[in-house]
Amino acid sequence: MLDELTVTNEDLVRALQSVIANTSFASFLGAQILKASPGSVELAIDVRPDIMNQHHGFVHGAVIGFVADSACAWAAGTLAGDVVTSEYKLHFLAPAVGQRIIGRGRVIKASSRIVVTQADIYCLKNGSEKLVAIALATIVKV
Repeated sequence: MLDELTVTNEDLVRALQSVIANTSFASFLGAQILKASPGSVELAIDVRPDIMNQHHGFVHGAVIGFVADSACAWAAGTLAGDVVTSEYKLHFLAPAVGQRIIGRGRVIKASSRIVVTQADIYCLKNGSEKLVAIALATIVKV
């Protein structure tokens, strides 16, 4: 992301929006950065028919995985710069049914090479958020 020590939250949002603009899959999903600060990111994807599990009527698990992975990696990137995901574990807690998926990622611990992060994934339906998944990820500096 950004390597300067005087980075503002607005700079982080702009940097992450640039990542989305240059990432075909993130752009296809319509990912949006809602908030960003050092060690924390909030992103959203509006629910639409082509990202639904057609058989069951809720958001496809791969989309939830993208939001979880992105929330974790982008939160790490706000502190560590250029990063990639080494691994993540995703727990589905409830079907994602609603108008918007929101991922809130945060850094738990950052070392010189590895950043451990967590993300909570919510589905917004009729103004109420429901926790639908949680993730724990190990992110490494490139």
